[in-house]
Amino acid sequence: MAVGRWAAVTLDCANIAELVDFYRDAAGLDPVHVSEKGAFLANGDGVALAMQRVDDYRAPEWPAQTVPQQLHLDLAVEDLDKAEAELLALGATKPADQPDGAKWRVYLDPAGHPFCASVWD
Repeated sequence: MAVGRWAAVTLDCANIAELVDFYRDAAGLDPVHVSEKGAFLANGDGVALAMQRVDDYRAPEWPAQTVPQQLHLDLAVEDLDKAEAELLALGATKPADQPDGAKWRVYLDPAGHPFCASVWD
């Protein structure tokens, strides 16, 4: 028996509003709670993402590990090129190092967290 149940992935960041806007539009998550200290977004199907503002936040560096990657998220998409255009328009950036651009691509959200968009078979 589990002690608890999975509730959310939590991202540290410097700017709550920026990440709320980004993940609302990029992943279809609705803001459930938003304050200057933190936020909780969900989609009604059990997927949830939380954010907490951290003083002196330092974005992870990918693929380098000078500031380690704390986690990453995967977004399942049907068309990588279309998804890329939309994600970049929302404020994501695309690092030059791409391990498999045909099947998945790595992006950085506005706070520098790496995430992937991938076509799932």
